[in-house]
Amino acid sequence: MSIIQAHISDKDEEIITQYAKAKNISISDLIREAVMKKIEMEKTEMEKTEDEIDLELYGEAIAEFEKNPVTYTLDEAAKELGLDIEL
Repeated sequence: MSIIQAHISDKDEEIITQYAKAKNISISDLIREAVMKKIEMEKTEMEKTEDEIDLELYGEAIAEFEKNPVTYTLDEAAKELGLDIEL
């Protein structure tokens, strides 16, 4: 088990101590739970951001396709790109 130190004000220490006592948990457990919850929340926000980017790019691609609705077969795309693909 590792030890992590943090420098906090006397006021913050009092608030944290009183809260931990009120919840009947150790300060270590309180801080660990708070930090892990924060990490999970930010991780979820990052995932949402990635999904939002994907959705935005999808919208742009659809708009571009609607302007010029041309499609290519795999063989046509491979030929255009100079690729030798065997199916």
